[in-house]
Amino acid sequence: MNKELMEALDILEKEKEISKDTLFDAIENSLMTACKNHFGKADNVKVEINRETCDFLVYAEKEVVETQDDVEDDCLQIALEDAKEISTKASVGDMIHIEIKSKEFGRIATQNAKNVILQKIREEERSVIYNQYFEKEKDVMTGVVQRYVGRNISINLGKADAMLTESEQVKGEIFRPTERIKVYVLEVKNTPKGPRINVSRTHPELVKRLFESEVTEIKDGTVEIKSIAREAGSRTKIAVWSNNPNVDAVGACVGMNGARVNAIVEELRGEKIDIVNWDENPGNLIQNALSPAKIVAVFADPDDKTAKVVVPDYQLSLAIGKEGQNARLAARLTGYKIDIKSETQAKDAPGFRYEDYIDLDEEYDEYEEGYEESYEEY
Repeated sequence: MNKELMEALDILEKEKEISKDTLFDAIENSLMTACKNHFGKADNVKVEINRETCDFLVYAEKEVVETQDDVEDDCLQIALEDAKEISTKASVGDMIHIEIKSKEFGRIATQNAKNVILQKIREEERSVIYNQYFEKEKDVMTGVVQRYVGRNISINLGKADAMLTESEQVKGEIFRPTERIKVYVLEVKNTPKGPRINVSRTHPELVKRLFESEVTEIKDGTVEIKSIAREAGSRTKIAVWSNNPNVDAVGACVGMNGARVNAIVEELRGEKIDIVNWDENPGNLIQNALSPAKIVAVFADPDDKTAKVVVPDYQLSLAIGKEGQNARLAARLTGYKIDIKSETQAKDAPGFRYEDYIDLDEEYDEYEEGYEESYEEY
């Protein structure tokens, strides 16, 4: 048994996560390469490796001819007299196996064989790392900040480095080397130099994944995140829905004394998070989305995806938010184009009819009943 080779393969399999079968194939190819370099060709060379003992045999198949004068190619043919020294039963026309001693290979052939094995190990190592991180694509990982590369940041994810580009960084966030941060894996590409991983701190899915890891009810499917709108570094709104009437979706996400949501806010460096209840009624959903502002009335058109909202005069600035942020996020969250007016503005607007806003729930209930009837018929 070749114990040294066996131990070396065991170490490589454990540390590099490269299968032994791949390593055996690499050794076979390296021996074939060495034979080709040593003899000039290796068309009739065979390599056999015992996968259990790691013992290997290299031999050449040669045709037995009558005399030495009949030998046209030393690599392919052997005289009967020489063949008899290997096997007494040899006869003209037989194919005989001639063992090749690897120790006889020259320095160049040996070096080339070594390079073949090392190249295969490097390729397999890159492949293993790529597959490992490709499975993490569209997920959140914890990385260690290494250094700034221009305006980009190099982040170590364990066995590979990722790049946090300037466009995927939150404005105002400054990281120190060795600092641990969570990032969203945008894309993993396989390149000759190893996997190239692009990550983000601004993607809305980062918030979603953080809630999935922090909130048990989301992880097990009891609570769903129906929609999410984010302005990285400033504010995020998420709409949640509970599949269990006994579970409060918003309460589950907030946690005891705000423990769950505060952990996420801390990871996002103080980014504000509004958690609202999802509602199939667009009027109610828009009202929830515009919180913390109080709404007087809403008229939503499900076909045009537009909505008119009336708020008290003193709540107008709160509903719109600083630089229109609250209204903008609510529009993204609901998918509706929202027009917000104060009560005074709405009453002064031409063609304004207050009853249009008041009758919203009734109109939507009729629309919903018609939809349910058509669904039952289907």
